[in-house]
Amino acid sequence: MKLSVEIAGVTLKNPVTVASGTFGSGMEYGEFVDLNRLGAVTTKGVATVPWEGNPTPRIAETCGGMLNAIGLQNPGLETFKKRDLPFLANYDTKIIVNVCGRSKEDYVEAVRQLADTNADLLEINISCPNVKEGGIAFGQNPKMAEEITSAVKKHAKQPVIMKLSPNVTDIAEIARAVEAGGADAVSLINTLTGMKIDVERRTFAVANKTGGLSGPAVKPVAVRMVYQVARAVGLPVIGMGGIRTAEDALEFIMAGATAVAVGTANFINPYTTSEVIDGIAAYMERHGIEDVHELIGCVE
Repeated sequence: MKLSVEIAGVTLKNPVTVASGTFGSGMEYGEFVDLNRLGAVTTKGVATVPWEGNPTPRIAETCGGMLNAIGLQNPGLETFKKRDLPFLANYDTKIIVNVCGRSKEDYVEAVRQLADTNADLLEINISCPNVKEGGIAFGQNPKMAEEITSAVKKHAKQPVIMKLSPNVTDIAEIARAVEAGGADAVSLINTLTGMKIDVERRTFAVANKTGGLSGPAVKPVAVRMVYQVARAVGLPVIGMGGIRTAEDALEFIMAGATAVAVGTANFINPYTTSEVIDGIAAYMERHGIEDVHELIGCVE
């Protein structure tokens, strides 16, 4: 039985990774998850310099999910290169480094600093606000998305995955824009913008007022967007958004995703990734499927 897949020339032993920001760099999950089993570990977003993130409270539970307004708090690339990447080098898994920035120059400098590291793939978070364009996310404007992709590709030594924002009118248009910019793959979806109000305190549940909605509530939207993007571009797709079970993961794969990422579910069940890997294998055995590629995009 073949579970391995390829993303931009990089072979993953199985199609399961984790969503950025839900797994750290795997250190916190080591006692629950054998990182050697994962197709890849996707790190929390990292920038050229440390970011403090947003004021607290930054997380709120919602029906079928959660809101987070962490604000991409991270220790910066210097610490990340000294601590996180050497830790991940101890495991037989691919390393996807999620990169964030507030300007085109930030992204370019980050990928330059990662060029000589053991990172296998770079995932560029274009849901970050562009400070030079009034705070609009890079991924909400096709022209901007293409420009940032092109700029990153000129300097990146590793294949580039562009992580798409779902907070757009037509996500296929953004996918085509990053493909035109030279992207090697896409991942989606990032969180949906949401809000929760604490009616007893008559104030916002998170200090930032809005936050990113993730968890099971977003899965039908995510599956639909993966289906659209997989048919709009010729790039490998990493699908995510509300995956808790192998059946959830298989929906994304059948919609056209080459690989999937488990996110919010890690917070309530740290064994989720292992269960999803085992569940996909069990499904394939039950249905007499020899190669996971038989399932990728099998629904029309």
